[in-house]
Amino acid sequence: MATIDADNRREIARLPARPISLEDRYDPPANFLEIEVLNPETHGFGNKRYTDYEIRMKTNLPVFRIKECSVRRRYSDFEWLRRELERDSKIVVPSLPSKAWKLQVPAFLRRDDGIFEDEFIEERRKGLEQFINKVAGHPLAQNERSLHVFLQDTTIDYDKYVPGKVRNS
Repeated sequence: MATIDADNRREIARLPARPISLEDRYDPPANFLEIEVLNPETHGFGNKRYTDYEIRMKTNLPVFRIKECSVRRRYSDFEWLRRELERDSKIVVPSLPSKAWKLQVPAFLRRDDGIFEDEFIEERRKGLEQFINKVAGHPLAQNERSLHVFLQDTTIDYDKYVPGKVRNS
């Protein structure tokens, strides 16, 4: 077994650090993926009401063909994405925020707006943002066509969608 003398120990103890310039500190990171879920909007009347959310993405990852985009998605679109990823990918897909069955009781039986209350919509928005960031941050999920369709296509055509992988451009 080799012995370490005092001179070698000093060299090992501290690696030389190069000074970091101000430009290096504030440059954008080499690879980034930022996804925000924001601007919830409720549409329709009566039992035809629904809320959708703006999904805003910015990235420089080569796997995404569009580097900056914004789409609107409903909760049911998130459910579709989760089902597709569970079926096609090799990752453990996180759960979505709950459906809030108690808040979906017909309006004439409630004294509030149920799932259209501002507090509920904000809690759901946070949960959806957490979900999409966990999913999109996974390297294996980034190659799934369903994630790309969800994040980058203005509408999801469920009838024409074909599952599969995407290739780096």
